[in-house]
Amino acid sequence: MTKVPSAHTYRVTVERLEGDVPSAADEALVFQTTNHDDLFKILSLMREKQLLPEDEIAEFTIGLKLFAEVLIKHRSEMPFKELFAHFSSFMKALKR
Repeated sequence: MTKVPSAHTYRVTVERLEGDVPSAADEALVFQTTNHDDLFKILSLMREKQLLPEDEIAEFTIGLKLFAEVLIKHRSEMPFKELFAHFSSFMKALKR
């Protein structure tokens, strides 16, 4: 029997710090999500690779992993189906 890796659960918070005039809809966006990867471990690996400036690594890595998890869940549905093969190639290249 194949052991299924356990999911990691995270709380994501997005708050407006600067920009347009604040509105009543600007309260913090907070949601819980799961990911098959340990995001902190992936972030550490990305920092070691130094593919991006330090101030962009977390933004890129966490955004990519959140997007990837949704893409994987819906990979057989349009429009995700169109993107999945390309995305898979991109992730393989990124992991090299």
